[in-house]
Amino acid sequence: MKQLRKQIASGKLQPVYFLLGPESFLKEELTGLIRARAFTSEDEADLNTSIMYGQDTTLGDIVSRASEIPMFTERKLLVVRHAEKLRKTGSAKQQKQQHEQFRRYCQNPSTSTILVFDAEQVDRKEVQKSPWKELKPYQHDFPKLRQPDQFAAERAESYGWEFEPEALKTFSAYIDPSTREIAREVEKLVMYASSHRKRGKITPNDVYECVGISKQYNVFELEKAVAAKNLRLSSGISLMIMEQEGQKQGLLNILRYLSTFYLRIWKMHTPGTRQQPLSETAKMLGMYGKQEYFAKNYLDYAARFSLQEIENGILALRRADAALKGLEPYADEKHLLLRLMQELLNQK
Repeated sequence: MKQLRKQIASGKLQPVYFLLGPESFLKEELTGLIRARAFTSEDEADLNTSIMYGQDTTLGDIVSRASEIPMFTERKLLVVRHAEKLRKTGSAKQQKQQHEQFRRYCQNPSTSTILVFDAEQVDRKEVQKSPWKELKPYQHDFPKLRQPDQFAAERAESYGWEFEPEALKTFSAYIDPSTREIAREVEKLVMYASSHRKRGKITPNDVYECVGISKQYNVFELEKAVAAKNLRLSSGISLMIMEQEGQKQGLLNILRYLSTFYLRIWKMHTPGTRQQPLSETAKMLGMYGKQEYFAKNYLDYAARFSLQEIENGILALRRADAALKGLEPYADEKHLLLRLMQELLNQK
């Protein structure tokens, strides 16, 4: 993806792009970058950009519009959104003719049109058929985000900033793991850090101040308390988090974080894990980039919990999650939290 962005930024634009996958924010951003490089001004871009929607469009319509010569400018931009929903009309013979027209267009696309197909998802079998197979040479995949912390780090680097390991851990734990949200929050964080110094590293204090996290009562202090099996401290920190973030939202954040915590400890019990390099352990735990710094903590955590305790903890977290989703009864969020802590730390 970096290479594609670099090509577009340098002005090397392709006549066709097929953006496939659920990451809508990154596809929108890339389309915006294409538009910015294709035209010399915003007015020119507005006059020469057309948006079509799959559910209202046929292949014949697309070929017809893409083949038109632009007026007053060198080229035009044609974006087909929800392309996976392309409308089929006419007889089987007419549809076959449209597919053939589209095939010919893809083999020799117009040099005065930039055609962008934006599709959420296409079935694996369907992608081998027309019209998708014609777009294969132009395909760029946008799968669901799997490494939010790495994306956040790369986003900060694009502004010339670098997260300190603790800062990245803090940021990743409290931000919704979506590219749109991460991009928005990193931009805010960079602006905040820039107001205090010209360049450098994003510190935990920057994150605390910008995102609004207590230095005392946060999920990292909770992690330490749970690892120490301190029921009183774990419960107290959790209740303060819920007080700061809202009862339900705070508990949801706690459940999300502790679920990752227990799953990582469970993975640490895999035979041979303790003998492998720390970088491999970090990769197994889903910790990348600066997060590798914290992988060693889990070597210690795993020694404190038996497999049975971990399995009981994961089951307790699932029950609490089901209750919050209305699948099991509970009195209130505080009662649910205290019951969860007792089950996690085996002190019923």
